[in-house]
Amino acid sequence: MKKTLVTLLVAGLAWAAAALDKPQLDFNAERLLAQFQTLQAQPHKQVPADVLARCQGIILLDRTKAGFIFAYQGGRGVALVKDKKGNWGPFGWVKANEASLGLQLGGQQTFVAILFMTEESAKTLVADSAFEFGGEARGTGGNHSKGLEGKVESIERSVLVYNDRYGVFGGAAVKGGTISADYDANRLYYGTRLNLQEILFDNKVAPTPAATALAAKLDQCAKPKTPQ
Repeated sequence: MKKTLVTLLVAGLAWAAAALDKPQLDFNAERLLAQFQTLQAQPHKQVPADVLARCQGIILLDRTKAGFIFAYQGGRGVALVKDKKGNWGPFGWVKANEASLGLQLGGQQTFVAILFMTEESAKTLVADSAFEFGGEARGTGGNHSKGLEGKVESIERSVLVYNDRYGVFGGAAVKGGTISADYDANRLYYGTRLNLQEILFDNKVAPTPAATALAAKLDQCAKPKTPQ
């Protein structure tokens, strides 16, 4: 039984790695854009326009939890930051990691938007090691949060987390998980090995069409709606 499970797990991971290429990554970016549009279409969950206008960086992340016996929770997403003029640059690929063993059935998929409201918090994206948000929070939509649980460190006070299940977390956490650069995805996407510092801050690459489309949608959603 154990041998079968290990074989299935290794085969699944090998298939995922083999399927990763630039067209697939462009498709993933388009899906993240669609998920963000879906989030913004829900008034009780959407990121408010003024919050988007003020944020200095953002991660859009698709996290999946599924499995029988072995459960993997993680996902792939993109990170973008604004330049000194307030324009969005190219995106870098990131990944969330969280694995556990145990009897777990079914699956769960969650789209997460993590907003970095200051330049200091945005720079945590290029830290030498993966960064982690501690604790967990539940909240309602809009520009406030309720039921904040766990200790929130100072750097996290400038981070807002929205998701398609609860709405705003308001300075919250991806519980027990880490987010780090996805070096394989970035290498395949840009054709050379780059870190997030080089992609997000050093102008080593230009925005791709997928990044331009995503930036346009972020700018559109950052504009206040005119009364009908």
